Amino acid sequence: MTTTTEKLQKVLARAGLGSRREMETAIAAGRVKINGKVATLGDRIEMRDRVSFDDRPVTLRGVEETPRRVIMYNKPEGELCTRKDPEGRRTVFERLPRLKGERWVAIGRLDINTSGLLLFTTDGELANRLMHPSTQVEREYAVRVMGEVKKEQVVAMVQGVMLEDGPARFTDVQEFGGEGINTWFHVVITEGRNREVRRLWESQGLTVSRLKRVRYGNIFLDKRAKAGEWVELSQAEIDDLAESAGLASRKVPELTPDEKNRWSRDKNKRRPVQAMRKPKSPRGR
Repeated sequence: MTTTTEKLQKVLARAGLGSRREMETAIAAGRVKINGKVATLGDRIEMRDRVSFDDRPVTLRGVEETPRRVIMYNKPEGELCTRKDPEGRRTVFERLPRLKGERWVAIGRLDINTSGLLLFTTDGELANRLMHPSTQVEREYAVRVMGEVKKEQVVAMVQGVMLEDGPARFTDVQEFGGEGINTWFHVVITEGRNREVRRLWESQGLTVSRLKRVRYGNIFLDKRAKAGEWVELSQAEIDDLAESAGLASRKVPELTPDEKNRWSRDKNKRRPVQAMRKPKSPRGR
């Protein structure tokens, strides 16, 4: 009789405990047990196995049994893409709706001085696929650059430049007009390396004064989510996103009224954050 097994980190990611990479780290740290024994990297399990994470039982579900949720969050400048900050600074996770038995997994990151589109999902496998370099998912940014930008500098960034961590390039660069000594551009990359957009401009002796992500794959940041707010994606948007990552569609449950109205604990105690106005695009974006 044949049995079907899956990699432990893949099943844990599907259970909403984190991305596959995060689960590999947790397994290596001895935080996961299979049938009472500490798991190791490379372990495979069956759905009938007993698995615990930090000594808490994990409900194992097959692919078709696991609903997939995705939310779009409009990150303001000044927030960190981490669950907790030792210095007590605000993090993006503080504003997200709470979940029972699952947690939100960030699809990519933005640095503290970058605003705009962040996607979160309960499906660690989807997050892993969308972030993996082999998937070549496009990320589009609105960039405000200080100083004169010459044609040869743009050509160099499209053809590719060597950064300290390897070659990098924009797959598209479009100019959208100026504001005094600044000029707006939209650029597209297919990787998620640390500060890659800023470093590409810096390689040409130019400084980025504002940076906002406006698209991830087929999902565009729109007026549904103001700065510091989130919105759950429609079933059609989630299905398209999953398809772009090579995954089959699944059902997504409706958020409860309580979840829809739950923002950060002190949202109304702070001065409202103004969203950066996106330049009008001749391409309809």
